Amino acid sequence: MAQFSRTWWGQRFIAALEAFTEPGRLDRGRSYASDHRILSFEIAKGTVKARVRGNINPYFGVYKEPKYTTEVSFSRIPDTAWDTLIARIGSRADLVTRLLLNEVPEAIETVFAAQHQHLLPHSRDDIRTSCSCPDWANPCKHVAGVYYRLASQLDSDPVLLFELRGMPREQLREQLSGSPLGRILASALQQKEPPIEPDHSFFAEPVREPADTAISHREFWQGKRRIPPPPPPSGPHVSAVLIKKQGDFPAFWPKSQSFVETMEAFYERVRAKSAQMK
Repeated sequence: MAQFSRTWWGQRFIAALEAFTEPGRLDRGRSYASDHRILSFEIAKGTVKARVRGNINPYFGVYKEPKYTTEVSFSRIPDTAWDTLIARIGSRADLVTRLLLNEVPEAIETVFAAQHQHLLPHSRDDIRTSCSCPDWANPCKHVAGVYYRLASQLDSDPVLLFELRGMPREQLREQLSGSPLGRILASALQQKEPPIEPDHSFFAEPVREPADTAISHREFWQGKRRIPPPPPPSGPHVSAVLIKKQGDFPAFWPKSQSFVETMEAFYERVRAKSAQMK
């Protein structure tokens, strides 16, 4: 089974959906999280909107491959609560340090709980979903696929949790700059990755050099000097592993002379005789 999240916050995010969704639809929803199924995926104002490729299903009267509109939104935290939450986050070095490392500190939930709020989905009321498919169940497999895709993005972009709860990134940076620690975090959130410059080729480009017109065709193909002939091949070398494996005095050999020495002398005579016959 594919693992859509490796972080604790991503797994908690998935667990919130799995708590109130029928397992059969979850199993089908995992296959709908791929790029083959999700044609478009965007997040605006805390709402995820996606176009999902469906299946032909004559039972529901679907005879052409459909494309469904799917939305997933989350309950917003009031602005008055955000003011207190951001002030407390910006005053705690342990929270700011983990957020600077692009991680969600587990202790951040205690800050939200003190204001009777939750950063991660806490109940079914925190998530609202809709889909244009004919399935009567909500969430359906298409919603589940979009939700799994969202969970995988949270692994690399945990600040997205704040945006889903109604705190845009720009506003988050502004409010964090109210404290010294918050200003450090706000400046880190504002950093942009350098643009990627595409290269024309994976290999070094060849350099053109003028041809030597003084060289003749014969010299071009044969060279100025002939290549010396290769040395004559040496005779086959027999390691006599099987002979040596028997030992000096095997059971079938008399004890007066070493079996290995006798066979080595025999091989040497054979090689000498073979050389004379060439």
